[in-house]
Amino acid sequence: MRAARYHQYGGVETLVVERVPDPHAGPGEIRVRVAAAGVNPVDWKVRSGAVREVLPVDLPAIPGREAVGVVDEIGAGVRGVGVGDRVFGLGGVTGATAELAVLSAWAHAPAAWTDEEAAGAALASVTAMGGLKVLGPLRGRTLLIEGAAGGVGSAAVEIAVARGATVIGTASQRNHAFLTSLGAVPTTYGTGLAERLAALAPDGVDVVLDTAASGSLADLVAIVGDPARVSTIADHANAQRLGVWVANAENDSTLLAEAGELGGEGRYTPRVERTYPIEQIAEAHAYAERGHTRGKIVVRV
Repeated sequence: MRAARYHQYGGVETLVVERVPDPHAGPGEIRVRVAAAGVNPVDWKVRSGAVREVLPVDLPAIPGREAVGVVDEIGAGVRGVGVGDRVFGLGGVTGATAELAVLSAWAHAPAAWTDEEAAGAALASVTAMGGLKVLGPLRGRTLLIEGAAGGVGSAAVEIAVARGATVIGTASQRNHAFLTSLGAVPTTYGTGLAERLAALAPDGVDVVLDTAASGSLADLVAIVGDPARVSTIADHANAQRLGVWVANAENDSTLLAEAGELGGEGRYTPRVERTYPIEQIAEAHAYAERGHTRGKIVVRV
């Protein structure tokens, strides 16, 4: 099969597209013929070697953790999915940006989602749901999402709105119309946030999800008055110091199925900012590293 791969840790120049051996599904796994794969911050952090102490990989490695495709091989013990089904899901830390990928968590992809949308759904949705779950029921509550325009933030906005929350999202001014289209009330981040929130939510903010790790966690705790009402998916160091919930992405088929169900109902559509062919994997990683994305980055395989 063809795959994107890197043979050593380093910059985007280490990425190549080449022929590699086909992977196979083990017990509890499926293999898909990949249509598209998502690009996430973890991909370039792993590739660069920045997180090798906590997420070491065997080199050479294929980047990518999430993909959408048609099932073509089923491992022992797998139920509820058949060869030919279109699914989206998660594999290991690496392995998704290839013609064939092995997934350990998956759900059927809604017919309403394009391949690009489904490719960007898995990691963002399970991360967003994990960060929201610890905050308790959302219906009737006001939720602030710090960093609401990115891949996880935009997923969290739609999921929280679908669950009955009033959502205020922080983003740069250029992304405010985008947040409005998702159902959030936009505002800018940074100095004066508490004052802006007082005007937007006179009865106060109930809970906060931080997706930005911008150094604002202490201010977010002060806004709601209780670290137990704040969760973060990104700022692990300050979360431990402040007593804030930390949510890590889990390969959870149940959460993926919930996201797919919302997608089928038209209440969650993964937002894709840019799509690249696999031959431009280096450009896709370079764009991801620059940050400030609006939704997800996807590679067509």
